[in-house]
Amino acid sequence: MQNETNKRVAYFYHPQIGRYHYGKEHPMKPKRIAMAHNLIVNYGLYRNLDVYMNRQASLKEMEKFHEPEYLQYLSQFTSVRSQIVNEYQHYNQQPNITHFTSHIYNEFDLLDYNTPHTHEPIETNNNYPQPNSFRVGDSTDNPSFPGLYDFCQLSAGGSIDAAHVLISQDAEIAINYSGGLHHAKKREASGFCYVNDIVIAILELLRVHQRVLYVDIDVHHGDGVEEAFLLTNRVMTCSFHQYGDDFFPGSGDIDSYGEGLGRYHALNIPLKIGMNDETFTEIFQKIITQVMDIYRPEAVVLQCGADSLCHDRLGGYNLSTKGHGACVEFMIKYNVPILVLGGGGYTIQNVARCWAYETGLCLNKKIDAPIPTSEIYYEYYAPDYKLHFPIKQNVENKNKKEELQRIVEKIYGYLKSIEPAPGICFHDLPQSFYPELNVEEEINPDQRYEQTLNQFEGSHYEEGNEILVDPSNGFSIHRRE
Repeated sequence: MQNETNKRVAYFYHPQIGRYHYGKEHPMKPKRIAMAHNLIVNYGLYRNLDVYMNRQASLKEMEKFHEPEYLQYLSQFTSVRSQIVNEYQHYNQQPNITHFTSHIYNEFDLLDYNTPHTHEPIETNNNYPQPNSFRVGDSTDNPSFPGLYDFCQLSAGGSIDAAHVLISQDAEIAINYSGGLHHAKKREASGFCYVNDIVIAILELLRVHQRVLYVDIDVHHGDGVEEAFLLTNRVMTCSFHQYGDDFFPGSGDIDSYGEGLGRYHALNIPLKIGMNDETFTEIFQKIITQVMDIYRPEAVVLQCGADSLCHDRLGGYNLSTKGHGACVEFMIKYNVPILVLGGGGYTIQNVARCWAYETGLCLNKKIDAPIPTSEIYYEYYAPDYKLHFPIKQNVENKNKKEELQRIVEKIYGYLKSIEPAPGICFHDLPQSFYPELNVEEEINPDQRYEQTLNQFEGSHYEEGNEILVDPSNGFSIHRRE
């Protein structure tokens, strides 16, 4: 395990992402992504990043995991609804539109070749199902709001393209803080999440990589991702989360570890409130060290939900930005292609601090300077205007050393039961979402739309120092210096 200093880092962002609004009283605030982005710009980190603009994922891409009827229902919450419905109706006329559990497991070799499968077509109609069947708008958790579908498309599109720059070896680290929505299920919304960008991005990585590791440090269990890959050994999920006392989503017990070929490939580390930096980083490093040594993934997806920070409105941990970032830093040292995603986080100024700091870590830079006075959201960081905020004092850590050791030993036992680095051969390289691109060739830099550094630095958006980008989706808008 070595720490390289010259990793190429791709960063995905869209200047509209922070304008979507779940509702005045809702804890999920996409504005936090814009705040993190502005810190990244004002700390000058973008100079060392390859910056890309998120594009909107297509229906076809999202249907790799989600059911067409569910996406059809979501598509009404957009300003361009008619275009989306037309696209859906055109694609729905194509043959072989099937459930995730049948064709995706075959297409991506997620199961053994001798495992029998069914191929059941989905029947759809022209009427929108009732919203409560998809859990959209039926509770305060998952409201319907203007632009909901567009928001989901941008989140998923960023994660898909971030996975793709890793596949094409155009970057060793790819970041999309608008992604990481780990609760969304195949046909329903859950926990503020509607489209599971993580699952879709992992499916893209599986087209080239035989084994993918998913690590989740959000305070909530990564249930949607675990559920999607519960039956396969080509993806290992590893979730460190608060558990017990009816904490959402209620899943993620240590005795839940996968099924079938996926047995012992869904690792759950249930933790209690009061978790501090020292204890969290210790258990994280112990478990991840064994996972990396035994499973030997070819790519890693790291969900960096910031609701595991101290002072979060929903979480009960006592982590600092440095403690949270230590997990990111530890994963980077393995020199495996890594997709870094956002996730939860409901004290928005601390979310922005955390993700800006972790962007620096991806660049092998530990930023510690006060919040730049040029920051448009400067007053959000009062009263001390520092990047690193103090944790709570005199908070009891409910995670006892003996209990944590039992968790570690049990996880070690699971890992001993799996085949080290399971070998699954590809007869043919599965077709990419980008059929016009040969993933074995370097992308031609001349095909990119560039923006001069002066334009980049001098750009001012209504929300602050935003990037002004070329409208061509999916292209680089700034190459690192």
